[in-house]
Amino acid sequence: MLTDDFDYHLPDGAIAQHPAPRGESRLLVTSAEGTDRHRRTGDLPQILCPGDLLVVNDTRVLAARLFGRRRQGGGKVELLLAEKLGPTTWEALAKPGRRLRPGIEVDFTDGLVARVVSKNDEGRCRFVFSEEVEPHLETSGHMPLPPYIKRQDDADDRQTYQTVFAQHPGAIAAPTAGLHFDDALLSRLAAAGIERAAVTLHVGLGTFKPVTAQLVHEHRMETERYNISQATAQAIRRTQENGGRIVAVGTTVVRTLESAIRQQGEGLAGEGRTELFITPGFDFRVVDVLLTNFHLPRSTLLMLVSAFAGRQDVLAAYREAIAEGYRFYSYGDAMLLERSS
Repeated sequence: MLTDDFDYHLPDGAIAQHPAPRGESRLLVTSAEGTDRHRRTGDLPQILCPGDLLVVNDTRVLAARLFGRRRQGGGKVELLLAEKLGPTTWEALAKPGRRLRPGIEVDFTDGLVARVVSKNDEGRCRFVFSEEVEPHLETSGHMPLPPYIKRQDDADDRQTYQTVFAQHPGAIAAPTAGLHFDDALLSRLAAAGIERAAVTLHVGLGTFKPVTAQLVHEHRMETERYNISQATAQAIRRTQENGGRIVAVGTTVVRTLESAIRQQGEGLAGEGRTELFITPGFDFRVVDVLLTNFHLPRSTLLMLVSAFAGRQDVLAAYREAIAEGYRFYSYGDAMLLERSS
């Protein structure tokens, strides 16, 4: 397959810069027809079936963007913390990175200091901080909004770019399909007989690494950490045994569940790292229904959705969404897809 097979044109004005109120985003239901295709995420209790299991990603987004200055020369430095490697050691993307070399120190306004200990060919640096970073992120960190949101993050983003079920800190981007839910919608889903379970996948750089290869199979995903509890594994087995459907809230849940069944076996429960790259032809073993936002052209996420519901059908749905004025990407609208046979 060619990466160009997953391209489409999106007008700049279709990229959402702010979120809609939770539960009010538009929802394209691809299995429906006519006006029933165009619903709201708040309609999910009526669209899903009693006995379905909603599986969410309960990772918590870190305010992982830090701004400082080089102690040597005073130049501005922006860090995006990617992964914690030790109590005070982190891998990060640095901008601009060309002046950062081992030994260089970066000062931050609240007294935190970071020293570069290594740098790889892709421009990623490993930093050792003067103390634990997490308390500083709460006061001085910025939410890592994606670059297609053409504004600075503000105080509201600390809530709106976080799911209501976020529990375990570690992500550098939100599992955006989960942003459509509030407590009231979750309560209505439960009252409709739709249970909920959670997995954890800490969204990292691999989810958003651009596909630069001409041939899809030449792209390599980076690893991300996941965890599935025994309670979630049991809920999935119980749902399947009772004829219910597994409804994944977002592509990160798909990757977690489909990785786990290959790594942990039918039991599913456990911790691991995944670099699973899902493209058309993939054999889905767990997920039946997918709630997801609209993704960037030529991205691994669009390839995953195309594998799940058929490339031509997905791209046709994208064209329909553009024509109908849907809002795209992280703060945008959503679509609900059934697994293609």
